[in-house]
Amino acid sequence: MILELADIRIHAGQQAAFDEAIQRGLTTVIAHSPGFRGFKVNKGIESPERYILQIFWDTLEDHTVGFRKSPAFAEWRAIVGPFFAGAPVVEHFDLLAKS
Repeated sequence: MILELADIRIHAGQQAAFDEAIQRGLTTVIAHSPGFRGFKVNKGIESPERYILQIFWDTLEDHTVGFRKSPAFAEWRAIVGPFFAGAPVVEHFDLLAKS
């Protein structure tokens, strides 16, 4: 399983609307993508405009090809993109260890 980690910064004062938008986008768009296995969203305490989005995929290609090159990606960005203060920083990780 692959972890996609997105560090998202939104415009100040938009937290309540973004909270709804990101949850809607995840459950109505991303959750239906092939290879999707789950997600977690954390919002900043010290930096309330910062969100950490974790999405779990079967393979890297499920995200980078299957989702990113599909019409669903444009649908997702239409929902959450207007809130972005800048481009999210996105990286992928393999699990090394867990307890």
